[in-house]
Amino acid sequence: MTRHLAELLMYVAPEPIRQANERWLALVLERLGATRHDVEGLSLMDLWLSPYLLLTQTCGYPLMTALRGQVRVLGRPRYELPDSSGGNHCSLLLSRADNPRRTLPDFFGSRGVINGEDSNSGMNLLRHRLAPLHRDGQFFARVDISGSHRESLRWLREELADLAAIDSVTYAYLTRYAAEEVAGLRVVARSAISPTLPYITAASVSEEQAEEIRGVMNQALIELPQVAQVLGLLEVLPASERDYQIILDYQQQAQALGFVRLR
Repeated sequence: MTRHLAELLMYVAPEPIRQANERWLALVLERLGATRHDVEGLSLMDLWLSPYLLLTQTCGYPLMTALRGQVRVLGRPRYELPDSSGGNHCSLLLSRADNPRRTLPDFFGSRGVINGEDSNSGMNLLRHRLAPLHRDGQFFARVDISGSHRESLRWLREELADLAAIDSVTYAYLTRYAAEEVAGLRVVARSAISPTLPYITAASVSEEQAEEIRGVMNQALIELPQVAQVLGLLEVLPASERDYQIILDYQQQAQALGFVRLR
């Protein structure tokens, strides 16, 4: 292998999760005989589109929009966590537990927060879930961007927002290892299911090489059972862009109902 950019940056907290991903990635690179180069200074988009990319993880929404046809999908993780299994996950629509609004329609005219415009779990799945409830293309009185799921949770805890959609894998990790970050919050509703965040490599990597990388990733999980347990990750399933078409279907379904943008 000659491509040596490798980072797992989608789930980097709490600390046990970051450490487990680092141990897994280090063994994968060792088995592939690859040297890991420093990615400091690279944006996520630069990393994703680098011709030297060996292995990273992206969000399904940019995969099907900004990255479509420009990277190769290696596979998708099969987590076995609450609300995440079989290669799928969802978004949990959360509010403060003491918020007097109890059902999703009650949150019409409230304050929403998303982690980013290009997030499937934070924006796209939320838009899809709210689409039947909008009025004249609007559901929230205002929507702000926090920059990350953990920041969105802080906004909820500190009453800066009323409703947010959080990736169910992130929520499971925080519940297990940083319960204070979800304390005082409750699940109002769940989104439709969606494929878990894909692992990708450079577009120039052949299908045979991609299968080898995925095979090494799975073998490393077997060799690191504690890592697999911490991550709730049983295996990396084969996947392609076709598996992620449902993400665009959700976008189109919301738009067909007249709900084009959350903001």
